[in-house]
Amino acid sequence: YTRGTVTAFSPFDARADAEALRKAMKGMGTDEETVLKILTSRNNTQRQEIAAAFKTLFGRDLVDDLKSELTGKFETLMVSLMRPAYIFDAHALKHAIKGAGTNEKVLTEILASRTPAEVQNIKQVYLQEYEANLEDKITGETSGHFQRMLVVLLQANRDPDGRVDDGLVEQDAQVLFRAGELKWGTDEEKFITILGTRSISHLRKVFDKYMTISGFQIEETIDRETSGDLEKLLLAVVKCIRSVPAYFAETLYYSMKGAGTDDDTLIRVMVSRSEIDLLDIRQEFRKNFGKSLHHMIQKDTSGDYRKALLLLCGGDDE
Repeated sequence: YTRGTVTAFSPFDARADAEALRKAMKGMGTDEETVLKILTSRNNTQRQEIAAAFKTLFGRDLVDDLKSELTGKFETLMVSLMRPAYIFDAHALKHAIKGAGTNEKVLTEILASRTPAEVQNIKQVYLQEYEANLEDKITGETSGHFQRMLVVLLQANRDPDGRVDDGLVEQDAQVLFRAGELKWGTDEEKFITILGTRSISHLRKVFDKYMTISGFQIEETIDRETSGDLEKLLLAVVKCIRSVPAYFAETLYYSMKGAGTDDDTLIRVMVSRSEIDLLDIRQEFRKNFGKSLHHMIQKDTSGDYRKALLLLCGGDDE
């Protein structure tokens, strides 16, 4: 069961696809249209089979060929599509914490939105692929309450959804109210513990109760009581607890809104959600921003990059 826009292509022939790709990139000039049509209409598993067939048939690395034949954002998008799904997040995190400066936006987006099972998987893959401990890497590059919240999320110990205890809901809502609105200064620890460890269904009820007690949405309080990277992370966690597709719809909207486009975010979200929940993200986008995701991509991007993104997006919800 999937709410993705990209599903397994049928009838699938890895060798035929590999041959078509080789032909598209051989000799003078590249037939980008063929490349983008094949890669956006096969799922990740099939793309890996195409890469294997490509190596078998031609003794060449498909990703290396894509890198040498394509350029710019279009190249980044095609290479991202070729990354094995299981390694996608680990790779994004590795690049977010390497070299000068840390990309907090990427840490926030991935660790706030992935399920505990997905986070456990990311940690294992990170260790296997990069022979490094992800938590150590992240703590080495971050600090303060932002770092603590990331560490809590990395534990992937959120309570599983079960029966919700109304007494505990009331208690958590009161604790958050006292830790924020009612306190001079903010007790960030309480926000970190409650938002990082309670179950999703419990927290949704806590947010409702919080509104009743305080007269504020929890987001308004976080906005007022915290700042910087911690604020962005706590808000992302709250939004993902309410609705992961709505969180990604908003992420996509702001990647394109205003002057300039945050192409890294646009590519990362479109690729990573294309087989999971992009249909739901499109629905939330239409509902919350009064226009379709398709329309916004159309307006904000150009060339083969745009063609490929629109194919990943699938239909237009205007």
